[in-house]
Amino acid sequence: MSNEAIQAQLASIIEDVIQTSVGADDLLIESGLIDSLTAVDVVLAVKRTFGCRFPATEIDEHLESLNTLTAYVAAHRTL
Repeated sequence: MSNEAIQAQLASIIEDVIQTSVGADDLLIESGLIDSLTAVDVVLAVKRTFGCRFPATEIDEHLESLNTLTAYVAAHRTL
């Protein structure tokens, strides 16, 4: 699966959770688009879809933006 396909699927997951569209460079947590509760929903959906595990101490880092999440998932997906 290409990074573009991964990013499109991740955007869909995030947009389903937060009910708004996101750009590749939008700061998800810093801007308030994702809070601690929605972060859990996103992480669980990404885990179900791609098989990625997120160390609890790194969630904020990987959910910084759609681009950072895409890079993490591309490197760590198992499905």
